[in-house]
Amino acid sequence: MIEFWNDRYRGQDYAYGKEANGYLQAKLGRFVKGNILFPADGEGRNSVYAARQGWQAHAFDISEEGQKKADILADEQQVYIDYKVCSFSEYRCPPEYFDVIGLFYTHFDPEEKVAFFERVKQWLEPGGMVIMEVFSKENLSYRAQNPGIGGPEDPDMLYSLEEVWGFFDNFEILELEQQEIELHEGRYHNGTGSVIRFIGQKK
Repeated sequence: MIEFWNDRYRGQDYAYGKEANGYLQAKLGRFVKGNILFPADGEGRNSVYAARQGWQAHAFDISEEGQKKADILADEQQVYIDYKVCSFSEYRCPPEYFDVIGLFYTHFDPEEKVAFFERVKQWLEPGGMVIMEVFSKENLSYRAQNPGIGGPEDPDMLYSLEEVWGFFDNFEILELEQQEIELHEGRYHNGTGSVIRFIGQKK
């Protein structure tokens, strides 16, 4: 899997573009600025955007090539991001450290999902926020018509509303909905797809 992502991020162009996710751009201004974490941030488009808005931006990913591209993008935008190369199980920070955690297309094998979301809840301070956009299980039918929309082909790596609700059962749910949207993010997210969008606050 590491080599898959290194191959995708190798080269001068940005696999998912340089612009931050649209849902993040629309919602980030609602939150009080502080420490924000982007797990699996790839080439850094979301963490760099947050840093430009005045956040203390942190990120990690398993791809060394992703980190290289993120550092280049941060230099271009004249901001600093604290970016580590590691898996979610290897990432270290003080407990309850982050004010906001942004989860954008964080798709994992089924056996890793529960452990990942437990870590997310440990990293987030009480009252902290999670903002998330991920492909829904319905995206498989969209992908069959247009592979360019991207997303996993394994349905167990995709999400349902019920699954997301279960992962955040101890949160105040502020937004949780499945939507059909148009994505235009670099080479690998293009066209009509089905996503789940979520904002929740840790109690």
